[in-house]
Amino acid sequence: MPPQKSAAFAEESAEVQVLLASLAKTKDLTKRIGASLNRLDASGNIVKDAIGPIYSNTQQLQVTSRNIDRVNEQIEKLRKPLDAKGREEGIIRAGPRASGINQYLGALKRIDKALSDLTATNLRSNQQTISEFHGLLSTGVNQLLDLYRSSLQEEDHQVEPLHFLTKGLNFPIFSGDKSSYLSDVANAIVSAGAQSARLGQRDDDQGVKIYADIRGDYLHLSLQNLATASISTAKRGPNDQTVYKPGSNAIGTYAQCLEKMFLAEFENVVRIFRGETVGRVFSATCSKALNDFGKTLFELNSVIRSRMLTDCFLAYEIMDMVTPLSYRLEKRTGQLRPQISDALRPIRDAARLSLTEILSRTRSQAESVTTLPPDGNTIPLVHETAARIRTLGQFDKPLLHLLTSIGDGGWRGNAPSNASANSIGAGSNTTPQSSTLNLADSVDNPGLLSNYLGDLLDILLATLNSRSQAFHKTKSLQAVFMLNTIAVLTRTITSNPELQPYLNPSRLESHRKSATSSYMTAWREPSVHLLDTINTTSSRPISGSSSALDSTAIIKSLGSKDKDRIKEKFKLFNAAFDEQVARHKSLYMEREVKAGLQRDIQSTIEPLYGRFWDRYHELDKGKGKTGRHQGLYDATSASEMELAANRRLNAPKGGPRLSSLKRSQSMIHVSQEEGARRGLRDKRSGFGHAKDDESDFDDTWSMISVF
Repeated sequence: MPPQKSAAFAEESAEVQVLLASLAKTKDLTKRIGASLNRLDASGNIVKDAIGPIYSNTQQLQVTSRNIDRVNEQIEKLRKPLDAKGREEGIIRAGPRASGINQYLGALKRIDKALSDLTATNLRSNQQTISEFHGLLSTGVNQLLDLYRSSLQEEDHQVEPLHFLTKGLNFPIFSGDKSSYLSDVANAIVSAGAQSARLGQRDDDQGVKIYADIRGDYLHLSLQNLATASISTAKRGPNDQTVYKPGSNAIGTYAQCLEKMFLAEFENVVRIFRGETVGRVFSATCSKALNDFGKTLFELNSVIRSRMLTDCFLAYEIMDMVTPLSYRLEKRTGQLRPQISDALRPIRDAARLSLTEILSRTRSQAESVTTLPPDGNTIPLVHETAARIRTLGQFDKPLLHLLTSIGDGGWRGNAPSNASANSIGAGSNTTPQSSTLNLADSVDNPGLLSNYLGDLLDILLATLNSRSQAFHKTKSLQAVFMLNTIAVLTRTITSNPELQPYLNPSRLESHRKSATSSYMTAWREPSVHLLDTINTTSSRPISGSSSALDSTAIIKSLGSKDKDRIKEKFKLFNAAFDEQVARHKSLYMEREVKAGLQRDIQSTIEPLYGRFWDRYHELDKGKGKTGRHQGLYDATSASEMELAANRRLNAPKGGPRLSSLKRSQSMIHVSQEEGARRGLRDKRSGFGHAKDDESDFDDTWSMISVF
């Protein structure tokens, strides 16, 4: 056992020795590696100390190299504009026609860009080059302006607006190619103008000015004839007092053509210009035509104010057309309404002034009447006022706006007259209210126009009534004159639908009733003689009762004095009636007046005379002694009086007697000779006969003449 144990220990000891030898080798190797590292570190420090400055210099060189590259790029940029000058100068000097418009515009754009680049460098050394480029650009723009002007003048042919308006044709505009061509040229001109502004050499926008001048002359010359026609059609002779007829002045055609030509020109402007320039160019282009329009309205204003009563309707017509026109143009173009409103201001002031002038001058003209027709006929002033009222109804819209602006009853004062008199043709000193009158959006009160027209009628009738009382001696003549006047005015109202919403014939009813009552006063005198207070021995039948009156019995109950008294009443009635007939026939009456007075006289005389005749017609039965004397009133007399019953009654045999008003209906239009030949005799009375009626009326009213 012991030997085996020693062998094991020996083997392990040998292994330990081997390990120790390996460890010694490792330590030796470690020492050598450490020495190498120390030497390497020393060498690295040496290299670092040597290479560090070189690396720093390399970084600086890289930065310098990049800076040099950038400088080279800037130099290249600076050289490009200089190269462009030589390249584009030949094209520009040759002109747009020789070089071609597209190439020419391209050269101008490149010069424009080069000038922008040079200006951006802000280098003093480039100032000379910038000046040279600007001169070259100015040369190109001047040539372009000449081309632009000549191109516009090719389309500057004066047109006849009436040709397009009457035939419903669109006013001429530029073609698509022409618009595109002019747009390119205009944009190049605008760009060059911007360069001038940046260089502090601010020139006027010559492209806009050229367009506005050429196209403005085109509009101005095309519309000039219509402006002249508007003024010439407004002028009339000094003795012409007829009321202005709507549409008789050329201003309506002028306004329509003005609007259509402006809209056509706006379409041209939109195609050629861009942005905010459009409104400025359009306003400048239309300024000449608008100035002419304003001058035309100023001339018309002078004509209107010189003939306010007859031509104020021209002012209403202009307002009715021009004010909506300005709003339509503003809606389509966004321009021109203030300019048109300023041009319209004198007309608007004249129209407002006319509301008071019509009333005051109507009153003064009526008061200045020195003679009236002796037959009760109307005077020309009545027909003139009727025509004036009829025409007022045709311009209800502008009138309502004017009346709304001054308020109810404002036309009775002097404020509008004073305000407007100071602005006759001034066109600049007006109230804000007058400059903002809008015929499109305001709310009107129709009652204002009714009140105004009613005031006009009341002033005329009241003044004429006082003049009639001064010149006409009898109430009948005064009444007929007023009734004829009222009839003319009533006929005007009823025959014009435009007036009916604002005037009703009932407005004149109080005047008519007053005049009728005055006229009927004279007709009550003959009626008095038909009233009797005779007492008879028998009971007196009631006149108009269903039972027939026994005239024979009544006559028998009368004494001789009573019979003489009845005969005297007949004679007095005939005399008074004869006098009224003569007066009635001497007066002129409108057909409405004749018919109305006929009914009123008939309703007054017929009942009394019918009763009187029924009671006393047997006084002269069969004798006919007085039936043919000069006091006789037969069918002819009544026909000439136009007091017709207008009905034919055939009473049954044995029935109640007809009144004398109805009795002679069977003898209408039968002459005295024809009656004698046919043996036609009045079976009820011996006092009446028929004769020819030479008057113009068909209906008859037969009256009996007795003793």
